[in-house]
Amino acid sequence: MSFITKILIFILVLPSATFAQDFSSQFEDDGLSTDGNIFQDFNEDLEAAQVMEDERFYRYARFFSVMLGLGFTTFNDNRGLAYEDNHPSFNFGLLYFMDFQNAFVMGMAYSKHTMFIDTFVQGSPTQIIGAVETSMLRPYMGFRYYIDTTDLGTAITYSNPYFVGRVEYWYQTNSFPERDGFSDQEGGGLGVGIGAGLEFPIELKETYFNIEFLYHKVNYFDKFTQDYRQLTEEQEDEDQGIISKYGYEDLRGDAFDIMMNYVISW
Repeated sequence: MSFITKILIFILVLPSATFAQDFSSQFEDDGLSTDGNIFQDFNEDLEAAQVMEDERFYRYARFFSVMLGLGFTTFNDNRGLAYEDNHPSFNFGLLYFMDFQNAFVMGMAYSKHTMFIDTFVQGSPTQIIGAVETSMLRPYMGFRYYIDTTDLGTAITYSNPYFVGRVEYWYQTNSFPERDGFSDQEGGGLGVGIGAGLEFPIELKETYFNIEFLYHKVNYFDKFTQDYRQLTEEQEDEDQGIISKYGYEDLRGDAFDIMMNYVISW
């Protein structure tokens, strides 16, 4: 092969090798480039979505609400057997909305109940107690979680269903109006309440009708009292007419209430 022929072959091969090297370098640069933040686009999308959600909340949501309500409070177990409920119960509450689904709630509720003890019992073995009037004032605080009804039917969306949980303090007073010599009994106990509710708009974002169902577990101060137990046979005296017809071993019992509230919102 002559010298001139070798030069011609070299001239023809050199551009092809150079092109292949440039293409390989460009491919590596495109695939391995780390000049930007790989999470930047994701963060920007997340921030944009949050901004849109905040704008939607400030435009369409409620911020504060005041509740005024009436309802019914009752009990089960021995307390339910002993009490006659003096309806209605009363409720006053405040709501602060943190977003569309979460709200902080605080307030107080009040109810009255009466026992009629027309027989001799352990707490009064020589005279009949008669009426025992009980008032229960319970301040509370807790949270509501409103269910996301985006994919549910119109009727469910319109009712604004929610779950509620709260901590309560039940302050209780027992008075004896038929016995002047009996002092009032006062005490309190912690309780928890869980339940659910519905909230129907009367005027959107401004006024609502609310109905709430709650179950309460309470440590009443007189939960284990023996004052209303039936007298034993040894304590009874038929000659003196001291006969115990019935009694309550204690005053255990959980509470249930239904509250209907008129809600004013801002």
